[in-house]
Amino acid sequence: PYPGGRHPRIGFLDGAVRPQRETKISIFTPWNEGHYVVLDVPEAIWHDTPRDEERKRQLLYLAHTHVPTIWTRQGIELERLEWEWLDDGVLRFERRLPDGVRFGTKVMPGKESVRMEMWLTNGSDRKLTGLRVQNCVMLKGTPEFAQLTNDNKVFRAPYAACRSPDGTHWVITAWEPCERPWGNPPCPCLHSDPRFPDSPPGQTSWLPGFLSFNEGSDMEAKLNRIEGTGWRKE
Repeated sequence: PYPGGRHPRIGFLDGAVRPQRETKISIFTPWNEGHYVVLDVPEAIWHDTPRDEERKRQLLYLAHTHVPTIWTRQGIELERLEWEWLDDGVLRFERRLPDGVRFGTKVMPGKESVRMEMWLTNGSDRKLTGLRVQNCVMLKGTPEFAQLTNDNKVFRAPYAACRSPDGTHWVITAWEPCERPWGNPPCPCLHSDPRFPDSPPGQTSWLPGFLSFNEGSDMEAKLNRIEGTGWRKE
């Protein structure tokens, strides 16, 4: 788990005031034990409001202070949570919102990659639509990936990747189904943002995620190898 106490971004700090550590994980590179990326899973969960309401899109959850959530608009402050350690280094986080909606993430380390899964259970009394998720990989802790640009990045849904200046090291992440791969240069960060299916009351939905560090310059070969692992179906 990311220990907190220092901001995981270089810039755009006014867009992430008081970052909460409860959704953040440090993943260290295999070639330098002092360099790491910070996963924020989830950074945010959006949903659509009914058509007759004024605001079409609202935040169910945000892992820092920036845009008001439906709870801060009501004066409700969510309790602080921590990651739960499971066997074999697996980390698990789950939150129950005031309306009964539950969501969580499991992060599973492996020899060649980190696998992730995210779930959402609609425990409310209404159908949830437009369940967009922002999952962020912040690059401040890896100097070779921390240039404030998108010129060193490749976005090919569901994959978002960043290369080192010499083109020999890569960090690659993906979530399925990916609605938008992108990066925010001032942070800097990578996103492969997925979307939960519309969820009637009582339904639970799952999303698979992936992250790996890679060596070599052949990006196509790397993506083909990752596709061959079958991570999307796990």
